[in-house]
Amino acid sequence: MAAFAEGHRMNMSDFTLAATLALSWDDIDRDCRALAALLAPKGPFRGIVAIARGGLVPAALLARDLDIRLVETVCISTYDDRARGTPEVLKALSGDGQGWLVVDDLVDSGATAELVRAMLPKAHFATLYAKPEGRPQVDTFVAEVDQRVWIIFPWEAGADGE
Repeated sequence: MAAFAEGHRMNMSDFTLAATLALSWDDIDRDCRALAALLAPKGPFRGIVAIARGGLVPAALLARDLDIRLVETVCISTYDDRARGTPEVLKALSGDGQGWLVVDDLVDSGATAELVRAMLPKAHFATLYAKPEGRPQVDTFVAEVDQRVWIIFPWEAGADGE
């Protein structure tokens, strides 16, 4: 995959016509650096709120790139394998989010983002990737991905890499 500018829309031809896109650690590192470059002028941020579990790795990389030392988490459960369920808050944060950067790997339907936005309405919401249904919930992202594509992140791959 090539590096993307903010709001780049990926075409199905960008990664073969499969309904699954497997990302590598190099893809994640490159796209986190691109996201950090987009976010740097919007800061400084008081800290990062990672949406666990998908936002943990991007949050760690962004904390490095943006020199942010305060990292919190909110824990939301939405998926069981590939089946999307009703979002369930497992760990919340108090406050309005003023000055905080909320990070997730992907905004899909927008249900998780909507829940976290209600919790932290003044936070800046950033993801690596955005699908059209969830796109209105995100302030900054690296690439838009077709709604039908299932993304496999490297931390989700099995021990054999698949």
